[in-house]
This record gives sequence, structure tokens and C-alpha cells, in this order.
Amino acid sequence: MTENPPLLEPPSDDFFMREALRQARKAAKQGEVPIGAVIVHQGRVIARAWNQVETLKDATAHAEMLALTQAESAMEDWRLTECDLYVTKEPCPMCAGALVHCRVRRVIFGCADPKGGGAGGFWNLLQAPNLNHRCEITPGVLAEESVALLKAFFAEARQRRAEGQAHAKGLKPGAEDGMVFDGP
Repeated sequence: MTENPPLLEPPSDDFFMREALRQARKAAKQGEVPIGAVIVHQGRVIARAWNQVETLKDATAHAEMLALTQAESAMEDWRLTECDLYVTKEPCPMCAGALVHCRVRRVIFGCADPKGGGAGGFWNLLQAPNLNHRCEITPGVLAEESVALLKAFFAEARQRRAEGQAHAKGLKPGAEDGMVFDGP
């Protein structure tokens, strides 16, 4: 007797990265840099977030940081040893440090950040030998889609600025008239 293949494939890295991309699109709609993150535990999303630095007027309100807080609440523990983070852009050093401290098992990201990434792009804090934890890293998952989203966001912002439209960051949905976000 032959075994039948499963009817449904378990969710893949692409599946969860697409959810992170959905979160990034929410950021863009609010005038935030379009970066999104999800945290997965045992194949289930337990946290979702997008950048909200400008909206919340909080330099630490990166998608990863907000998702970590949600995941800690969902797990009722700050240790996220059986959790994986999916994020559309390589984490910055602040986020990478938090990921190590929370002991996230694996970090999967879309596009690299060679100028300021904390997961191997500029530094690799996620696997620093002198720290108490090291995260497994999977780079480049749906990288082209992540890059395209960031490029489109900043191209539109530059275009609006060139047309003389007012400058604003952290727009609320529906408040786009005459405002532009030109990035950090």
C-alpha cells in the first residue's frame, strides 16, 4: 500500500513572508517606511506588526520590536526560544539585539541592508559569539518583493516632494492629501 501525500502542504517561509509583506503595505499606507514582521510559533502566527515610528513618535517602534512585544504577551514569557521572526528587511542593530535577548530561534528576512543591517549586512549581532544566544538566519526570502515595495515607497515620496507637496511623516490613513514622506 502506498502512502498518499498530504492534502495541504505545511506553511512555508514564503507563506509567512507574504504575511509580513501585507504588514509592510499597512505601514506604507500610514506614511511609514514599509517594513512588516510576523512571529510564528509551531506553524501559527502569534504576532503581526508594521513600522510605526512616525505614527507613535517612538524611535523604537520598528515592526520587529512591536511584534516581539505581542509575541511575549501571547507566549506569556519573554523567552521566545521556539519562535521564528519573518521580516521584510534585515533587522537593524537595535532589533537584532532584542531578538538575541528574546532568544528567537530563527530570523527570516527579505532584503538585506548592507549599510546598517544587524543580521550580517553590516554587523552580525544575531550570531555574535560573545552573546548568550545565536539566532539561525535565513536571508533573501521574497527579497525582490521586499525591495520593490521599499523602492516604490521612496520613489513616490521623492516624486511628491519634487512636485512641491508638503512634507509629513506618519500619516493617518486618508490624510495623504498634500503630504509626503521622504524617508529617514
